[in-house]
Amino acid sequence: MSKSWGYFKEYDSMMKAVEALHPPRMRMKVAEVRVETRTTKTFKLVRMDGEIPPFRAGQYVSICVNIDGVVTNRPYSISSPPTITDYIEVTVRRKPGGFVSHYLLDRVNVGEELEVVGPAGQFYYEPLTDGRDLVFIAGGSGITPFMSMILETVERNLPLNIWLIYGSRVPDDVIFGDKLERIAEEHPNIHYSLVISEPPEGWEGLKGFITADIIKSQVGPVEGKTFYLCGPQAMYSFCIPEIEKLGVPKRKIKCEAYGPPDDVTREPGWPKDLPPDATFTVEVIGRVRKKFRARAGEPLLNSMEREGIIIPSLCRSGQCMVCHAKLVSGKVFTPRYALHKSSDVEFGYIYPCISYPIENIKIKI
Repeated sequence: MSKSWGYFKEYDSMMKAVEALHPPRMRMKVAEVRVETRTTKTFKLVRMDGEIPPFRAGQYVSICVNIDGVVTNRPYSISSPPTITDYIEVTVRRKPGGFVSHYLLDRVNVGEELEVVGPAGQFYYEPLTDGRDLVFIAGGSGITPFMSMILETVERNLPLNIWLIYGSRVPDDVIFGDKLERIAEEHPNIHYSLVISEPPEGWEGLKGFITADIIKSQVGPVEGKTFYLCGPQAMYSFCIPEIEKLGVPKRKIKCEAYGPPDDVTREPGWPKDLPPDATFTVEVIGRVRKKFRARAGEPLLNSMEREGIIIPSLCRSGQCMVCHAKLVSGKVFTPRYALHKSSDVEFGYIYPCISYPIENIKIKI
């Protein structure tokens, strides 16, 4: 055998191993649908074309769907732990005005197939930097990555101390509430606090928003603790300053990407007096050529997908930097929390998942 043939054979084996760990697509079947609350279901997914790739608790997968001719995808955190290797679970809450969440909750049943991408994401425990004392602050469906982390901790008997503070609007929409209470009762290193922002009459638990005072009362001294946050963008805007009031350095605060804001017009820097329903012309050039109208208040990627223009995407939060397009002319608005590679800024590339047209634009894909 020649050396060159041996090299290609070794390279082929290496690429097969890489693809097994990071498959470009997975065909998965819905093996079970479990109702969690009146707004939330958990989907148990079994892979049909191979093994479940390894993942870290806190990562997500992106579920690809074709909804009445519109091809799109949405990221969902894996709520099952990595100790389970024959399936994954994703927990989906109905989003007001949502598109994919309504489809999954109302139209996807046991036995149906889904195309899934991932796992991906950087929101996970890093033992070299995060220490052993962790504070998890969750809002709404932001509990899902923490469920995976907590289950891995108890199943592997990891030497971690976890304080979970979970904010919910009302008590009857708390996801995994009974399971979390049971885990906290059985494992002294897991602490669980529920905070209700709109408490019913007679509620005796913690009330309001997750303030510095509530955090301090439930967690105690913050020195040496790493804080993780997952929830709607409004929760980050409120909770991060509250955590910083306690003297927690920014390097000890980790936030998960959580999609575009519910109302982008309330983001700092949004053009004054520009209504979300204003429309602008989007001209696409490059491998696709098309013109269409797009709403200012909707992510550009959503508008493109409705027009049948599909580009690679994963997190849909301006964090993974997978989707990109060159802004040839015009202006878009991007929330401040979105990440940007310096090279993309230099050469005029935008991330359509978190970019909003605020005048007529031309983009190249």
